[in-house]
Amino acid sequence: MNIKYLPENPYLLLTPGPLSTSKAVKASMLRDWCTWDEDYNSIVQQARSELLTISNLDAKRYTTVLMQGSGTFSVESVIGSVMPESGKLLVLANGAYGQRIAEIARYLKIQCELYDAGDLERHQLEKVNSILAGDSSISHVAVVHCETTTGMLNDIEAIGEVVKKNRRTFIVDAMSSFGGIPIDVENIGIDFLISSANKCIQGVPGFGFVVGKTSELEKCDGLARSLSLDLFDQWKTMEEGHGKWRFTSPTHVVRAFRQALIELNTEGGIPARFQRYAENQRTLVNGMRKLGFETLLPDEFHSPIITTFLSPNAAGYDFVRFYKELKVRGFVIYPGKVTNYQCFRIGNIGEVRPNDMEALISSVRESMYWKLPG
Repeated sequence: MNIKYLPENPYLLLTPGPLSTSKAVKASMLRDWCTWDEDYNSIVQQARSELLTISNLDAKRYTTVLMQGSGTFSVESVIGSVMPESGKLLVLANGAYGQRIAEIARYLKIQCELYDAGDLERHQLEKVNSILAGDSSISHVAVVHCETTTGMLNDIEAIGEVVKKNRRTFIVDAMSSFGGIPIDVENIGIDFLISSANKCIQGVPGFGFVVGKTSELEKCDGLARSLSLDLFDQWKTMEEGHGKWRFTSPTHVVRAFRQALIELNTEGGIPARFQRYAENQRTLVNGMRKLGFETLLPDEFHSPIITTFLSPNAAGYDFVRFYKELKVRGFVIYPGKVTNYQCFRIGNIGEVRPNDMEALISSVRESMYWKLPG
């Protein structure tokens, strides 16, 4: 039995986040920090600046805001802080996380139109253009870049071109893609990009962040529908306080994030990390197909972040048992999230390399109990 990762790390997290992190990221959390101390605040400022650097963005035109909580907190902070009372949001969904943006809008009583392409399809650009051209009340458009419901990678370049042609504000949930897939924020025309510390940057859970146009963020003064999720006020406090947060910040998580950013640069930046993730995904898919598994999506829709596989059509197969068989061998995978298909998901991101994916394939072969006698 392959139990490569015991006892130091009981298992690799093959998920889209939280994910397996490096020893140095873990070690960086072994000391305490004061939220008011300038040494800690300088770490916050370094992280904010580095986010712009790796995005190839000019600090005179773009800025960053860190926000406590999970990635959804940051998504809600954007939706609740940038939409004027008279505004209307068009959500382009093809999975659970696009649907969640629409749900946030409904909770906040924001006018919202949903274009749901279904879990297995991308959005038709002609339809997006038609919706925007036919409804002048739509002020903002939101889409998920990598929809981890299935692993779908949406074409934000093409969508952005349509959004900008129609002069709307463009919001991109890049939760599971930023840091692992090159994104040309400025040329695509993204006004607000949202991501999280515990995804492709390879930090740990505790806060999300927003990369946005300063001119667009300046318009948000007084628009927030929540005190704690007021994106504008959080930004102003960080700007004026040189890295200070309004409320207690996740100090250990921020320090881990700073270390993760250093490791990203050491690896060769986003292009190098993208190549590693892509090789992980190719190794995974090729190996699983040799074992008889099928992917839910066609190859041209796959992201290098997470892949959905159809459950085996075999008597006796049970995902929970399969999950446990893999877990004792050192790997944790994700259950499926698509309503109409029996499936499961395997992530390729984090401190994971192609040889780890090869070890996973060996463990999957060992775990295929439904093919064993009895």
